[in-house]
Amino acid sequence: MALAVHAPRLILLIFLVLQAYDGLFTYTAVRALGISAEGNALLATWMMLVGPGSALVGAKLLAAASGMFVYVRGLHRVLAALTGIYLAAAVGPWTYIFATWP
Repeated sequence: MALAVHAPRLILLIFLVLQAYDGLFTYTAVRALGISAEGNALLATWMMLVGPGSALVGAKLLAAASGMFVYVRGLHRVLAALTGIYLAAAVGPWTYIFATWP
């Protein structure tokens, strides 16, 4: 029962950790391969304008704030879905890439 009460907080924590890992993985890839390693055209454009570090910090802060907004509004299932999607579509692929990095 206690786990069910704290599950939304755990999901938020996982969401925030995934944001941090995605930022670190993306920054590492961009430093090694250039901005073309970023698949998001909007983020790649911001990287060209303000630099990879600043663009990624801004993007991750915005994503974290959005996740916290969803949490505060009580949309815990939405946050859980976003966390799962983020794991599968962002952090999972980066993990695979770095695991097979030459």
